[in-house]
Amino acid sequence: MEKKMYWSINRREVRRYLGYGNKDADEMVNRLIEDSICQLEEVVYPKATYQVYPLKCGNDHWLDLTAFSVQSKNLTRNLSGCEEVILFAATLGIQADQLIGKISRKSMSQAVVMQAVAAAMIEAYCDSWQDKLQEIFREKGKYLRPRFSPGYGDFPLKFQEPFLQALNCPKKIGLTMTDTLLLVPSKSVTAVIGISKTDDKCHKKGCEECQKKDCFFRRDS
Repeated sequence: MEKKMYWSINRREVRRYLGYGNKDADEMVNRLIEDSICQLEEVVYPKATYQVYPLKCGNDHWLDLTAFSVQSKNLTRNLSGCEEVILFAATLGIQADQLIGKISRKSMSQAVVMQAVAAAMIEAYCDSWQDKLQEIFREKGKYLRPRFSPGYGDFPLKFQEPFLQALNCPKKIGLTMTDTLLLVPSKSVTAVIGISKTDDKCHKKGCEECQKKDCFFRRDS
């Protein structure tokens, strides 16, 4: 059980989830953000697991990730030049869902803010893991691509299931999924991370945060 880690919660990301874009929120919302951060930090027990697999690229954007095969133009672009991948999964744990449910019965406005804070929190946790993994693989002369999750672009959400099976997520980190392909606990992430021998200096937070708009590996190009 992983507790406690240093949280570096990006308040701008929280406000973006709340629909403020790059604008600041008013004093009341900012107070709710700080209060939500404090409450969540007290109860969450984040966990993560990962496994490295060989990658083979076929014709027509077919990818063999060993644990499963998928046809995806977007993922093929992201993994161009990679010979291995990391299948990664992380969760804040059921405690986050329980707290949000409790708060929603008292104050819907604070529950909305807490949802946004929890979303930013799981991303911060994943970022900390990506930093840790990058250190490990850099020592081997290898570099990581940004996380790419099922449900993004043409990478179908149905691939949550082989992810969970390959990583034994129910047993290792308590992560399961519903019949409608939603992760349980809800504040959870599954992602493919490419491993390359060349340093393409991809932004760890992904293409949305990167200013290099002409990059070949962009997910939204």
